Amino acid sequence: MSIVMSGGGTGGHLAIVRAIKEELRDKDVDMLYIGSTKGADRDWFDGDSDFLATYFLDSKGVVNQRGVGKILSLWGMFKATLKARKLLKKHNAKVVFSVGGFSSAPTAFASLSLGIPLVIHEQNASMGTLNRLLKPYAKEFISSYDDNSKQTPYPIKEIYFKTARVRDSIKHIIFLGGSQGAKAINELALSLAPVLSQKGISITHQAGERNIDEVKKAYEEMGIDADVFGFTKDLPSHIAKADFAIARAGASTLWELSANGLPTIFIPYPYAVGDHQYYNAKYLLDKKLAWVMREGQIDKEKIEEVISSDISHISKALQESVDSSGAKEIGEILLDLKRG
Repeated sequence: MSIVMSGGGTGGHLAIVRAIKEELRDKDVDMLYIGSTKGADRDWFDGDSDFLATYFLDSKGVVNQRGVGKILSLWGMFKATLKARKLLKKHNAKVVFSVGGFSSAPTAFASLSLGIPLVIHEQNASMGTLNRLLKPYAKEFISSYDDNSKQTPYPIKEIYFKTARVRDSIKHIIFLGGSQGAKAINELALSLAPVLSQKGISITHQAGERNIDEVKKAYEEMGIDADVFGFTKDLPSHIAKADFAIARAGASTLWELSANGLPTIFIPYPYAVGDHQYYNAKYLLDKKLAWVMREGQIDKEKIEEVISSDISHISKALQESVDSSGAKEIGEILLDLKRG
């Protein structure tokens, strides 16, 4: 009897799966992961020993497709759902945990067709299309932004709480554009680099796999020794070393930075479905726990002003705003459903 986890495509979705599977790894339960050949699923979980098995189906998003592309995507989704049904039967799945994204669709549909309880986690303040569609049929629907949710603390890896500290001055800044990179954040980082260097502030920069060489060269030409990388499984240690962040506003990134007490200026990805990154960041902005700048409204003078200000009260308040029980509570929900 197994617990099946599904969904991903992006790090924000996959970080949820990682937090839950690490919570359950010592609970004597078989876990499986079913994701997609597209996106970052394989980078995160291919060969992961915490899972009894991992599967990657040939599925892709349907929402943004048009015409023939939509028909082909729907046909691919149907075939992937049939494969997911076989896998759920083969491994005697008792509960399916879905974190959304196109990667989760085949397994979520398969679970409903087989009468297997479906638990959905919506990580964003603005609900995704698939989760909105499946919410009425889910056994449990979990959201940190929904007061009606049975469980609200966001599931975050324990390491972010263990390495949390109050930042009272800025000596090290981290730019987080995600493993695929963010052009606006890369350009901003390079434009700020001379000023940061003059202030004695060191730089860590997640530039994206495709942009590493270009960004490294730019720093070298300025004579600045920056730590530049793309995808990494060691992000918690990079965040722990930093005193300030400038980042996209994917949900997992936002909550992980908060749990670690790292004050942040968020620059939301402007093309996110439903503008959900902006609404994620606005959740903290409304509590006066973060700064938010749209891509077209980046104010370097304001950033320099923020970097020179006292951030200790925000750092402390961020830690106090996050409950560390999220992964444990979701794990208990899944275990209860598995037991029947």
